Amino acid sequence: MTLRALVFCPPNLQQNVFPREVLTELGQLVDTPWPVFDPSQWREAKCELQSADFIFSTWGMPLLDEEFLAAAPNLKAVFYAAGSVKGFVTDAGWERGILVSSAWVANSIPVAEYTLGTILLSLKRFWHCSRAMRLPQEQRVMEKTPGAYRSKIGLVTLGAIGRSTLKLLAPLDLTVLAHHPSLTPEQAAELNVKLVSLEELFRECDVISLHTPWLPETEGMINGKLIASMKEGATLINTARGAIIAEEEMIEVLSSRPDLSAILDVTHPEPPAADSPLRTLPNVILTPHIAGSTDAECARMGKWMVDELRRYLEGAPLQYLVKKETLARKA
Repeated sequence: MTLRALVFCPPNLQQNVFPREVLTELGQLVDTPWPVFDPSQWREAKCELQSADFIFSTWGMPLLDEEFLAAAPNLKAVFYAAGSVKGFVTDAGWERGILVSSAWVANSIPVAEYTLGTILLSLKRFWHCSRAMRLPQEQRVMEKTPGAYRSKIGLVTLGAIGRSTLKLLAPLDLTVLAHHPSLTPEQAAELNVKLVSLEELFRECDVISLHTPWLPETEGMINGKLIASMKEGATLINTARGAIIAEEEMIEVLSSRPDLSAILDVTHPEPPAADSPLRTLPNVILTPHIAGSTDAECARMGKWMVDELRRYLEGAPLQYLVKKETLARKA
């Protein structure tokens, strides 16, 4: 029996997520007789969907609702070359038994790399020193920098991205503190981290990096009191979701604590409102949600999903299978 794969990808992303080499490798595993379709126009692919066994997609994946599922009677699995699948999975899809695999772990790699880079620069107080160098010589205040020798780094939540960051930090002579309520002391020992409360982590660390998913119970968990407790010259990095920080409280603290720095790749809303103080506070560095996979990095996600299909065809367990019962705890 010939198995067929249908690819959905916005035209502006195809060369990044599914470049020629990725599509060629996919075509060596299953039949790919159709062009790549724009997911926003999936109804134009209803004929192809009738005989598609697998779907490869990325950002913009159509909702797996009753209409879509009726058009894809043979669909067995969706291989999603991006991160969170919450935007398209449905109870109807789970009930059909359709497997969903996501490249979220592949997407954690560039986030961890971004985090490593910002941690190292923060330990040199790069952001503060850069601002100081713009001032006349007589106005410059070059304060002490902790550096990357036995300084303390705090990681809030050790999911895929937190652990990837931890792995990159491992060769360095740093002490890593972590807050992850479900992690056992034995697991922490294996990871070579010290488990602490949020309060201790914010109080003790030179750099704090947030990797917490946005869930109802995590919204606003990083409040002004925690940020105000940060040590002199410390840096807060957020590559997770903006809503996990109580933003107005953070702004109030940063306005009164120019010694602190905040590196925000995400905000809430995103981007910040035109009149948000985050745009003008000198101790805030904003980046436009670039920590995750961008441009050529996206091909890693496409490649990993092709590798996932290979495991499926060989009867091996899927490494990145998303399960309904655990999805609620993910971003």
